[in-house]
Amino acid sequence: MFQKVQNAVRRGALALTVSVVSMSAAQGQTLSDALATAYEHSGLLEQNRALLRAADEDVAISQALLRPIINWFGNVNYDYGRSGAGSVTSAVGWTPYANIGVSADLLLFDNGNSKLAVEAAKESVLATRQALVSVEQSVLFNAVQAFMDVVADDELVKLRQNNLRLLERELQAAQDRFEVGEVTRTDVALAEARLAGARAQLAAARGDLDASKEFYAAAVGERPGNLVTPRSLPKAAGSLDQAKTVAVRSHPQMLQAQYQISASEINVERARAAMGPTVTLKTNIGARRDFDSSVFSDSARVGVELGGPIYQGGRLSALLRQSMARRDAERANLHVVRHSIRQNAGTAWARLIAAGAQIQASARQVEASRIAFEGVREEAKLGARTTLDVLTAEQDLLDAEADRIDAQAVQIVAAYAVLSSMGLLTVDHLNLRVERYDPEAYFNMVKNAPALRSEQGKKLDRVLKAIGKE
Repeated sequence: MFQKVQNAVRRGALALTVSVVSMSAAQGQTLSDALATAYEHSGLLEQNRALLRAADEDVAISQALLRPIINWFGNVNYDYGRSGAGSVTSAVGWTPYANIGVSADLLLFDNGNSKLAVEAAKESVLATRQALVSVEQSVLFNAVQAFMDVVADDELVKLRQNNLRLLERELQAAQDRFEVGEVTRTDVALAEARLAGARAQLAAARGDLDASKEFYAAAVGERPGNLVTPRSLPKAAGSLDQAKTVAVRSHPQMLQAQYQISASEINVERARAAMGPTVTLKTNIGARRDFDSSVFSDSARVGVELGGPIYQGGRLSALLRQSMARRDAERANLHVVRHSIRQNAGTAWARLIAAGAQIQASARQVEASRIAFEGVREEAKLGARTTLDVLTAEQDLLDAEADRIDAQAVQIVAAYAVLSSMGLLTVDHLNLRVERYDPEAYFNMVKNAPALRSEQGKKLDRVLKAIGKE
């Protein structure tokens, strides 16, 4: 049974009609072109790439806590003092002087809190990368939907235009037959009513086409040109079970949920580590110079500072319980995401199968309706059929052709929806001709927290300037 349905999908794909001539098709815009343009011009992708770079910096920020922290300080002071013994006092006067120095702190031990912060930040980066893939899938799917909406609505406009011309001829024929007394005024009125309705439907179809073009411009980044109807479906799963298996294993939302669980588990350990002691190496070098005398002093200090919490009003315990609750929430979210992904894969697969079957049925309906319409029209010329019979047969043919156009568009969108539900609607899987964004490139440049004036920092600064010019 399944094999029959699968064959129906393939035969339905072959039934797609292309209404453009070969020369214009060669110059037209394909669906792959639209997807590439959407990928290259999406502001939503740029926004989430920036969010990913911000998450990359969290790793650098956490890494910096494990390194020496060096600061300089300086101040200028005016001291005034009085001294005395008994009833005798003397004023020291205003003494101007300056202090300058350098301090350095190095974390020696914090119960593993800082190292855990680095690991948690890395897991968050991996989760954010998967969120970026989800956005990529959304951008590409919107482009597919917009492309097929324009294609289908354009075909419907052409269909309505052809129907309008046909009804105009039918009205003229009815009027001619009325003049010779073959039909009544009622038949002419029926033809006029159908013609007026066809004009209204054509206006509505043109409105839908204009709306679809606006959606296309928003989704792709440019106005649609001469769009070429896809001739084949993208390669997706061979069965529903395969689609669900791949989706659960590789869908970006599933991977994102898993990385979020890992990050939350590390944050639980961080909350526990925050209850332990901290050991810090502290150094200080300073110098003092008096402005109005030769008095000076130099100093240096090296020490180890040990400390830890004793009682903070229950704050640390609350933070631990909070981190555990968030971990449990992320674990529960994994189950929600898994069921949602399986449901989406099943829904997309069902729509794909239904669209294939609908294409086959509508093709047969169009063929039968055309034969019926031509027969009824010929019989009407002989007086065996009324004008109403002709108009009804013509409307049946129009509805069948419109259903076929809708089914063809739905099938292509459903095929890409299956890819999206599996987590495969990406530029890599589709092999689009675009310059791919490498999420690891920026991370590799900042993960070691390069200083601003280091060689790595200068290189990073050039990259950031290049990004700002795009």
